[in-house]
Amino acid sequence: MPKKPFLSVLVATVLSLGAWSAHAQNAFPSKPIKIVVPNAAGGAADLTARAVGQKMAEALGQPVVIDNKPSAGGIVAGETVAKAAPDGHTILLISSGTAVSESLFKSLPFDTVKDFIPVAPLATLDLVIVSAEGGKFKTLGDLIAYAKANPGKLNIGTPNIGTTQHLAAELFKSTTGLDIQIVPFNGTPPVINALRGGQIDAGLDILGPLLSQIKGNALRPLAVTGAKRSRALPDVPTAKEAGVANYVAASWNGLAVPAGTPKDVVARLNKEINAALNDPAVHKRLVELNLDPQPGTPEQAAALLQNDIKRWGEVITRAKIGKQ
Repeated sequence: MPKKPFLSVLVATVLSLGAWSAHAQNAFPSKPIKIVVPNAAGGAADLTARAVGQKMAEALGQPVVIDNKPSAGGIVAGETVAKAAPDGHTILLISSGTAVSESLFKSLPFDTVKDFIPVAPLATLDLVIVSAEGGKFKTLGDLIAYAKANPGKLNIGTPNIGTTQHLAAELFKSTTGLDIQIVPFNGTPPVINALRGGQIDAGLDILGPLLSQIKGNALRPLAVTGAKRSRALPDVPTAKEAGVANYVAASWNGLAVPAGTPKDVVARLNKEINAALNDPAVHKRLVELNLDPQPGTPEQAAALLQNDIKRWGEVITRAKIGKQ
């Protein structure tokens, strides 16, 4: 038998086996996927990641585990993912808070734009301006009229300095040109208590935690601050509809991976994230959490992050909020 054909077959077989081995080594996913959440368990961000992650696991054939790493500005979670292997197995939950941290902190152990690749948006969260039920404001117009007639006397409570809610209130102040006081509290419960106790005139916060108070007729919603009306409060106007032109403020979240992650891995993750968001059961779960599911592209997620970095950075500078 001639040796040349035999050697050709042998070489071809070895090359084929090598290619198969390389493909097996590079197959994604090859191990459990971890979503690092910069918030405590049980909150909207955590529950969103769990709902989407569970559905993704079914399609990817690997478990998707949630790793909660709460810290100021999401710094610990961000650093964890920035230093992780760029292979798609470690994912960061990003949000409008991620964008705020870029301008709120003097320095970060990562570059928010360069060290991450946004993969997909997840959902948007409604913000709402409220007053105490039975108080002097029945509409946003009432609140604005009072503030104009009484410079420096109106105060609006929000959660902590640097939160999206706090910056949305500062943006409301600068957009309307009103002379009002923004009063930050240590979280949502103190804002509710101060409203109901008459210590503050109004509040601006994420709708979800306030909804039971609104439904129970303890708080009156004056306007939502997003681009459209809330599914949960269809009769409540947006701030723009109530007369505040050019004022839109919303909170959002999404998912990102470390810079350097291969494009095909990013594309696969984007596909499965969107499939999860379009799944009826997942969609229903997010709506129950007062979230608006937002399937989208990596480019749309990147635009959300970059636009918010610019926007909230300008608000922080204009409001003279000191860097932490």
